[in-house]
Amino acid sequence: MNVLWIFAHPEGRSLSGALRDEGLRALNELGHESRVSDLYAMRWNPIVEAADFGHDPAERLVVSAASQRAHTAGELSEDIRAEQEKIAWADALIVQFPLWWYGMPAILKGWFDRVFVKGFAYGVTDPSGRTLRYGDGRLAGKRAMVLLTAGAREPSLGPRGINGQVDQLLFPLQHGTLWYSGASVLPPLVVPGADRVSAEEFRAHAGRLRERLASLPTAEPLPFRRQNGGDYDEDLVLRPHLAPGRTGLAVHYTPGT
Repeated sequence: MNVLWIFAHPEGRSLSGALRDEGLRALNELGHESRVSDLYAMRWNPIVEAADFGHDPAERLVVSAASQRAHTAGELSEDIRAEQEKIAWADALIVQFPLWWYGMPAILKGWFDRVFVKGFAYGVTDPSGRTLRYGDGRLAGKRAMVLLTAGAREPSLGPRGINGQVDQLLFPLQHGTLWYSGASVLPPLVVPGADRVSAEEFRAHAGRLRERLASLPTAEPLPFRRQNGGDYDEDLVLRPHLAPGRTGLAVHYTPGT
């Protein structure tokens, strides 16, 4: 497989950096090809601006329209096009970041904002004009996995933990970005208590990472419902006979999860 490793941590000598290095070694040993987007090392610009699209700053900027036009014309800024080419090359994406204030670092959010533009990651249609998203779209056929480090201890990230359940914290990224764009999303690998990891614990986490990377081509993805699979009505609301009486994020997984 071709694997794009997206790394968003400012310190390469951190636990995150050590896990990334371990993961890249594992991919190499498994015979996979890998590329890395180390966003801090690249000094990635996270700010969406008119220059991304060759847009006249004197004119009102409508981001979706300007980005789609520039994408179609091949006129997106060079740094954006380079990241899109990496994604096109990749069969799988590893998205690695520390959990900061219940979300990803701003530099990574800015990577998605600038790279996942209309016409590339959303606003994609089939020949009949049907919108392709939530299981269909540009990233369909690719796999994605989140590698998350968190300072909180594992119990506090559970169903009754004060920090919230991890799958719900990651729902905007896993469902609303990766699955929205068509990628099959594998269960995340979470490293809790990240600022208190002993050498022995690191070896255990590194072993788990190696196991997950070994199963990258075959592991069962999260069973999100497809938008165009018949489960949603014309307003994109789950049909009443599915998950009756239930609400919340869990209804967007197929039964048995």
